[in-house]
Amino acid sequence: MIRSKSFSSRLFDIVNNVVMFLLAFSCLYPLWYAFCLSISDKSAANSGIVTFYPVGFSLASYKEIMGDIKFFNSFWISIQRTVLGTVITLLVLIMMAYPLAKSKLEFKPRNIIMWIILFCMVFNGGQIPWYITVKNYGLIDSIWGLVLSGSLPVFNLILMMNFFRSLPKDLEEAAVVDGAGPWRILFGIVVPCSVPVLATIVLFTGVYHWNEFFQGLVLTTGDAHYPLQTYIKQMVVNIQTTNLTKDQIMQMDKLSNKSLDAAKIFIAMIPMLVVYPFLQRYFVSGIMLGAVKE
Repeated sequence: MIRSKSFSSRLFDIVNNVVMFLLAFSCLYPLWYAFCLSISDKSAANSGIVTFYPVGFSLASYKEIMGDIKFFNSFWISIQRTVLGTVITLLVLIMMAYPLAKSKLEFKPRNIIMWIILFCMVFNGGQIPWYITVKNYGLIDSIWGLVLSGSLPVFNLILMMNFFRSLPKDLEEAAVVDGAGPWRILFGIVVPCSVPVLATIVLFTGVYHWNEFFQGLVLTTGDAHYPLQTYIKQMVVNIQTTNLTKDQIMQMDKLSNKSLDAAKIFIAMIPMLVVYPFLQRYFVSGIMLGAVKE
């Protein structure tokens, strides 16, 4: 016999649903607001009356973006940075996490290396020594400066180490009996069995590289080398008022800085919104299995 829910249980469900709805709304509303603002006309955007729906439909901002070469150049730089940064970070983490996941008997320098890594996680030399180091390596105005300067996130390393430790030892022992070496075990057994944590780290790293703007501001000397988020932060509409044609004057009259910035922000969010659903199903399992130390 199925027992009906008690009043306290029903009340908990109601409160829980309301809280979840409010949290979901707080996450989705900024995206929706940016979209509404981007397709609103100049007067509505500048007066601040756009809230839950667009006012005075206009695609002038998107038309302006389509002709902005610098925007697409920075978009391409961000794509390169995200792809290269994610691949390099993943390789570095795999190569470090696998030996560090072994016991001290199997890998003797394990504890020393871990203490060094944790020390660097807690203490650092500061922004100026970091900048001088990157500059001395000749990585200013280079995509490699943006990629390599943050290629070892210690938090993600700890997640991957703990996940590797949770894998059954029998798999490696069976592979050794069959004659497999360390490289074969790592890339033929351990990595294929670690898809949840790898997908989680890909999501973390990709979002970090795509949204990070400060390094692009510090490690580049001009907007020709800006990644997308740095470009969006720094650039505002700068239309020369001399030698404008009649059509250009009419286009400028329809354009608002607020709606143009909102359009750029909305376009910048699209790649992460497209990628996230494919990795989201691995997110919870990757975090839980990688965060628990047995």
